[in-house]
Amino acid sequence: MFRPPDPLSMPGSQESLAQSLARAVPLAGTPGEDYVERRGIPLVIANATGLRFAPDWGGRPAVVVALQDQHGTLVSVHGRYLCVARDQDKMLTIGPGGGLVSVQGGWRVDPLIVVEGLFDALTLGRFGFACAATIGRWVPWLAEVSVGRTVWLAFDAGRPGDAQFARYAAHLSGANVKRMLPPGRSKDWNTALLKRSTGTVESWVRHCLNQTR
Repeated sequence: MFRPPDPLSMPGSQESLAQSLARAVPLAGTPGEDYVERRGIPLVIANATGLRFAPDWGGRPAVVVALQDQHGTLVSVHGRYLCVARDQDKMLTIGPGGGLVSVQGGWRVDPLIVVEGLFDALTLGRFGFACAATIGRWVPWLAEVSVGRTVWLAFDAGRPGDAQFARYAAHLSGANVKRMLPPGRSKDWNTALLKRSTGTVESWVRHCLNQTR
């Protein structure tokens, strides 16, 4: 649950976060488009979320996306590598942190659904569900914007997800906090999308949300 802080900027570079993000290009026609579609995400959803393709993100091609705070300020940039060899990191996030990736309106939409990974958020977004991804980071201002709201913490199944749920649930004391696990025995939402039917994921989320009505 606790991790070393992300580098404040791209290692070996003096670029600002905005400059690093600006070097990325639109997904269409790039290996980034192929990658997101292999993971079951339509290009239109990826584009609406602000995903871009970086041919060289710390040395390897990646899809990248901005994380913003509650004021819409860029606070981090997250890169998910297209290919990962043994002993290589799957991702590289830069910036001071404290932000979210918002999909379909993100944290501003009720009920608030919070997931861990970028592709978890994109998976729910493809079915029209608004959600926000922490990218496994701590987002302190979520407590303030969650007061009086129903918050579904839809973190991964397993011990790391359990730990994240416990930490955030304790922090969101002013909210009606509920847990939403991926369907079946899936580790996360994107795994469920790829290994089960798309209808399974959509119907499961609707079933969970209907429990509050």
